[in-house]
Amino acid sequence: MEKTKLSKRLKRKRRGRRLGNLYALIVFAFIYLPIVIMVIFSFNDQKNNYYWNGFTLEWYEYLFTQSDLLQYLINSLIVAIAATAISLVVGVLGAMGLMRFEFKLKRTINNSLYIPIVIPEVVLGISLLMLYETANFPLGMMSMILAHATFCIPFVVIIMRGRMSGMDMSVEEASQDLGANRITTFFRITLPMLIPGILSSAFMSFTLSIDDVIISNFVSGPYSTTLPVKILSMVKVGLKPEVNALTSIMVLVLILGIILNYVVQALIKKRASTNIKTYF
Repeated sequence: MEKTKLSKRLKRKRRGRRLGNLYALIVFAFIYLPIVIMVIFSFNDQKNNYYWNGFTLEWYEYLFTQSDLLQYLINSLIVAIAATAISLVVGVLGAMGLMRFEFKLKRTINNSLYIPIVIPEVVLGISLLMLYETANFPLGMMSMILAHATFCIPFVVIIMRGRMSGMDMSVEEASQDLGANRITTFFRITLPMLIPGILSSAFMSFTLSIDDVIISNFVSGPYSTTLPVKILSMVKVGLKPEVNALTSIMVLVLILGIILNYVVQALIKKRASTNIKTYF
């Protein structure tokens, strides 16, 4: 009787595992299958991606020799890198201030951080456009950089605040008790512990900025159009095959960036723990 019950339980567990694996397979297929299809059709010897006609590298060659998409990609990279740098400086300092100091408007500032995150991008885009028009601020690269930094800063603050909440502040106090000043403590103790959060914040900000369409469409100037805005305008008349080639390259670069970020964070974490032990 007990053997029968055990066998039924094992069958239920196996059935549950199979259903769970099937469910996970369906979810991953739904997420990644469109990307796989896009990469495959970037090698398609057919101008209209309705069916597979054969393998070719023509569209990659056309992308680097005749297409103007690379210029829009350069615009996107300039905006994303600059917005990420501004977001990191403001966000890291803001997170440190919110975590280490007590003041009257602290709760208000903490709650207001979520406004740019939950507010619709259309509303934020219109608001920024009205602000620029009121201040007579010209639309261009700088207007987009400031706009992207606006919605990236809250993400940096939240990520860094979560990182700092798990830090052992007594290590800094012990460093200063042993004779190190605040600058030495920051560079030898605090910064190595913050770098994993800084890298995650930078990666998040860069991804949000380079992928933005709606806000960029509102605040971009005539010579500062980014790649997502350009691709959106091309959808109306039909996407060209070199778009698949460019986005496939971007996917590859992002995958390598994720792997590099993981490796760097693991090395930094190992090195930081070694430095702390050596220092003390």
